[in-house]
Amino acid sequence: MAAAGVGVGVADTEVDFEFFPIIRQYKSGRVERFMNPDPLSAGNDPATGVKSKDVVVEPAIGLWARLFLPPGGGAPHGKLPVVVYYHGGAYVVGSAADPFTHHYLNGLVAEAGVLAVALEYRLAPEHPLPAAYDDSWEGLRWVASHAKPSSGGAEPWLLEHGDFSRVFLAGASAGGTIAHVVAALAGDHGGLGLGIKGLLVVHPYFSGAANIGEEGTTGKAEKAKADAFWRFLYPGSAGLDDPLSNPFSEAATGSASRVAAERVLVCVAEKDPLRDRGVWYYENLKASGYAGEVELLESIGEGHVFYCINPRCEKAQEMQQRVLGFLRR
Repeated sequence: MAAAGVGVGVADTEVDFEFFPIIRQYKSGRVERFMNPDPLSAGNDPATGVKSKDVVVEPAIGLWARLFLPPGGGAPHGKLPVVVYYHGGAYVVGSAADPFTHHYLNGLVAEAGVLAVALEYRLAPEHPLPAAYDDSWEGLRWVASHAKPSSGGAEPWLLEHGDFSRVFLAGASAGGTIAHVVAALAGDHGGLGLGIKGLLVVHPYFSGAANIGEEGTTGKAEKAKADAFWRFLYPGSAGLDDPLSNPFSEAATGSASRVAAERVLVCVAEKDPLRDRGVWYYENLKASGYAGEVELLESIGEGHVFYCINPRCEKAQEMQQRVLGFLRR
């Protein structure tokens, strides 16, 4: 649990907004986070042999990233595919250093033989959207600054081990939405000089004003709650058809079709409340004019980000093999 802007008096006990069981904000401005585990330190992971370290990306706003390197530096020639990863947490919790992200990337980096860059971003409500997207884009630009000697990037692990002709953008939950948005932005900027081979969108957190699936029937209350939460996250937004929420709205001006990746893998879970929107994203991306290949993996019987909660279960292993195959192609 974390608190910010602690006030005094009645306003500090009166709730202004609540999205339980994740976050509560009081009228004083104080914020309580209920799903925000203590961060883990970077270092050597004895279980996988993966090394990690934290590096500063943009000191002016406290932006940083956690880098993960496989045992022995990976490939014999020292160059590894680069996975740029965005953590989840509904834009209000989570971190590149939280246990779910840290342990997941240790395992992925060890098995896939990749260099992972988990980019941090500022959280709402202290930093309302689009701050998380702005930071995520700045982080990708920082990664790209290492692709050419003249670009100015100075992080040794990226310079020595990164193969910038084989880059993957990835994210889970809200991070999956962010990964899509930065991939579309990269498409509008010539790929930033990176060879972006793939986009991995896991249990993404999309929405839209028009109802899909159960949103117009049994899910009306949850849809209304999601709408209110989006306006809490992004007070300046026009609503659920904002391009950052609905990548296929008129306001998005077809940006989805310009995703800078040769192929996209969308992962959903059958019992995840976000499942239908994930399938909606997959179907609409295929129909958008995007020229690459779009794949869908559904994990039957599982819920939201189950693979982080129970990484040893059968469906988590099945998903891991699909992701590894996606990264190795």
